[in-house]
Amino acid sequence: MPLNLILQNIAKHINLTKEEQDVFTAYLQTKKIKRKQFLLTDGDICKYSAFVTSGCLRGYTVDKGGIEHVLNFAPPDWWIADMYSLLSQKPGMLNIEALEDTEVLLLSKANQEKLYLEIPKFEHFFRILVENSLVASQQRLIDGLSLTAEERYNNFCKRYPTLIDNLPQKQIASYIGVTPEFFSRMRSEMIKRR
Repeated sequence: MPLNLILQNIAKHINLTKEEQDVFTAYLQTKKIKRKQFLLTDGDICKYSAFVTSGCLRGYTVDKGGIEHVLNFAPPDWWIADMYSLLSQKPGMLNIEALEDTEVLLLSKANQEKLYLEIPKFEHFFRILVENSLVASQQRLIDGLSLTAEERYNNFCKRYPTLIDNLPQKQIASYIGVTPEFFSRMRSEMIKRR
C-alpha cells in the first residue's frame, strides 16, 4: 500500500515502466515516527524528502519570542522537506513534527541525484514538485498580506480538507497567522452566519 500510494503520486506527473518503478522504490526507506517526535529539527541539515503514507506531519518555525509559526502540513500523499536546507545542504530552520503516529517513505538527496542520472524523467517530476512548492509559498505570502483571516481560513480548508476537524485549533490559527483566541471567535462568528 505505501509503495502504491507514492507510485500513484508520481504517476500524476510522469509515466514509469515497471523496471523504473523498481529502481525508484529500491532507493526509498520506510520510517515510522511516533506522535510528537521529529523528522527534522531547526539547525539540522535536511538530507531527505519525505512522502507521507499515513499520519500527518507539520512544518513550523519558532521565533525569538518562542511563538510557533506553522508553514505547512503533510497528510498522506504529500511530500515535505526543509527545501532551503535540502537544496543548499546548510542547516535549516524548519521543525518537522509528527502530529500523530506517522509513516513516511524517505528519499535521500544522494539517491535523488542518482535517480536523475538513471531515470532522467525524475528531474521533471521533482522540478514540478519544487515549482508547485514555490507557487504555493508565493500565494501564501500574498494571501497573508492581502486577505482577511477568514479568507485565509477558507483557503486553508480548501488546501487541507481532510485536516479541518483533526487538527488542534491553535495549529490552524498559527497557520493562518492569528492567535488561538481570535481564531475561536472568528470561527464562532462564521458558524453563526451559516
